[in-house]
Amino acid sequence: MDTQQVSAPSRAPSAGVVHINIRLTDGYTVISNRLSQHRGLSLLAIGLGTYIQSLPDGWRIGVKALAARFPESEVRIAAALRELEQHGFLRRTRERVGGGRLATRTESYNHPEAAVRGRGRGRPAAPVVPAAARAVPVAAAGPAGGPAPEPVREPEPARVPEPEPVREPEPARVPEPEPARVPESVRVAVLESEPVRAPLPEPEPEPEPEPVPVPVPAPALVPAPAPGPRPVPTPTAPRKPRVPLPAPQRPTEGLYAAAAGLLAGLHRTAPLFLLSEEDVRGLVPGVAAWLERGARPDAVRAAITDDPPVPLRHPAKLLRHRLATLIPPPPPAAVPVVPLQNCDHCDRAFRSSAPGRCRGCRDARACADEPCPTGA
Repeated sequence: MDTQQVSAPSRAPSAGVVHINIRLTDGYTVISNRLSQHRGLSLLAIGLGTYIQSLPDGWRIGVKALAARFPESEVRIAAALRELEQHGFLRRTRERVGGGRLATRTESYNHPEAAVRGRGRGRPAAPVVPAAARAVPVAAAGPAGGPAPEPVREPEPARVPEPEPVREPEPARVPEPEPARVPESVRVAVLESEPVRAPLPEPEPEPEPEPVPVPVPAPALVPAPAPGPRPVPTPTAPRKPRVPLPAPQRPTEGLYAAAAGLLAGLHRTAPLFLLSEEDVRGLVPGVAAWLERGARPDAVRAAITDDPPVPLRHPAKLLRHRLATLIPPPPPAAVPVVPLQNCDHCDRAFRSSAPGRCRGCRDARACADEPCPTGA
């Protein structure tokens, strides 16, 4: 039993791109199809995003630096960077550096959706290790097969007693002196003075905590609409009427013979257009109409045979369609020319359809027969 040859080369496609790939070992970058085949980005933005992802960390990618590297203007490069930011492939933030200056930090993403989900969940906190797990393990069994000793635990740090707060001594209270007794006959207003107490020190204001910058969530990425199914007409749908094949206005035998010779010789310059006798007979009126309108035979041959579809299944139908839709307009109608005549009296040349006298001789004769209104 014969074995099937599995190493036979696959048949190359008849149309479209064919990749000739060579295995790379250095000098390459892995680019996601989310960027290279993005439907919402322009071709300039896709190329600029690919270039940015191929750069090492710390490389400057400002608008002026990119304009000095590429022939595009700063306006087009800035628009492409905004497209990458809008779709999540690029993120630029302003941060403070030493000396009170601001610097732009740029982050490039090859998977924007995963990056947005990671920022939404936040970073996980570090796990807390219990004290029992911090014990130093020793050998599982003692010497000579004895029982395993207990694990040696790290000594816990001794607790230092917290110092008791020192209470400030209260100020001594001075006894209030008793007011002197004044006889009833003399009434004296005595102002009682309160003892002066030492003011307590005001507590120092606690420093206000610095505001923690709240990260601004990145705009949600709107997925590009998926291309809908392409509408296909049903077999019963009405079709567009076919353009009729043109015909000459004044057919002659010589005109039809020239058209038939042109169609019969098409296969010499275009081998795909080898027509049968019946096809030539049906297409002769269309070629004769082109020749009647002043088209040269080589121009007609190039117009109906250049750039055929691949594969070409029906050459005669293609020729009929091109003869009907690409026919040149008719030439403008010729203006009738009035011939020249010589005057029978003065022998001057004048234009007229019939011989006779010119206008001057006719006017002079009319004045001679009748009295001239000018008195001459």
